[in-house]
Amino acid sequence: MSSSFQDLRVWQSSMLLAKSIYIATDKFPKSELYGLTSQMRRATVSIPSNIAEGKGRNTGKEFAASLYHASGSLMELQTQILLSRDLNLLTTEVANELLNQCTTVGKAMAGLINSLKLSNH
Repeated sequence: MSSSFQDLRVWQSSMLLAKSIYIATDKFPKSELYGLTSQMRRATVSIPSNIAEGKGRNTGKEFAASLYHASGSLMELQTQILLSRDLNLLTTEVANELLNQCTTVGKAMAGLINSLKLSNH
């Protein structure tokens, strides 16, 4: 029996990242509600959502495609974190912590993609 998407460490760490982003953006000014706040929240929710969707696919190739989408959202989020830091919406310390979480998720995602590639050969 295959495991649930909830059992995947990459999904679990991406959920923690999403919670961290929600907490961090809650402190953004109201003027950013439809700007960076909304964009960062959409990008961060997209990561575990794509992982979960991919896990439900029939093939490793489809799962890998979903992981690539999640990876794109992760890079989008990293860019938004850097911009938020440069605009002084996030402190350097908070931005670095969020970027470290992004690195953890990115490494786990790359490992999973590589394992799917190997199992398809």
